Amino acid sequence: MFENKMNILNPLLLLRRKNLSDSPSSLIFWKSGKEALDYFKEDPALFDMYHAGYQEQMSHWPELPVNIIMKWLKDHSPSLVVADFGCGDARLAKNVKNKVFSFDLVSHDPSVIACDMSNTPLDSESVDVAVFCLSLMGTNFPNYLQEAYRVLKPCGWLLIAEVKSRFDPNTGGADPNKFTKAVCDLGFSSVSKDFSNKMFILLYFKKKEDKVSKRKKDVEWPELKPCLYKRR
Repeated sequence: MFENKMNILNPLLLLRRKNLSDSPSSLIFWKSGKEALDYFKEDPALFDMYHAGYQEQMSHWPELPVNIIMKWLKDHSPSLVVADFGCGDARLAKNVKNKVFSFDLVSHDPSVIACDMSNTPLDSESVDVAVFCLSLMGTNFPNYLQEAYRVLKPCGWLLIAEVKSRFDPNTGGADPNKFTKAVCDLGFSSVSKDFSNKMFILLYFKKKEDKVSKRKKDVEWPELKPCLYKRR
């Protein structure tokens, strides 16, 4: 049954197994948020499978990016309103004093809003911080960032944490400078980059205040390669 599902799912989701008798590892990159949302509604077990692999992989990391983002928020005003795109188990919302809107494709928690992250129910210019913590998984990830731009107030923060290998051009990853330029062309300013961690990178942006004159209509986005989460 699982193998049949795999064939139906591809190329919407790519789920690979280390071998046919082992627990699945996951090569995750879905076509679009809406298509993935529809499919996960039909079979939520696949979403659970992905998150199980994800959590197991993260358990072996010496440091988690969500903890760094938590610290960043705690070092800033608790009055900042946050949108957490691809929140998973909503750990961010549960560990900071800020008002956090938690979004993901599937919700097993009443505090998490299930939706396509390119089309959230938030009002325009209604939040102060948008967070993408290991969650730029869709091939339409630029639409997720455009949605973040829409919901952020002028001078609002965009925080992106991603697996480091996805931004290593030597191994098929995106050029981080081209990715940063694309985000800036969308209407943001690059504030800082942190490549010090072996497992992930952190990018900090602020939405430009003069959004009309400084935002490009056509943004060239580099391709982000899929993430491989191995079950151990």
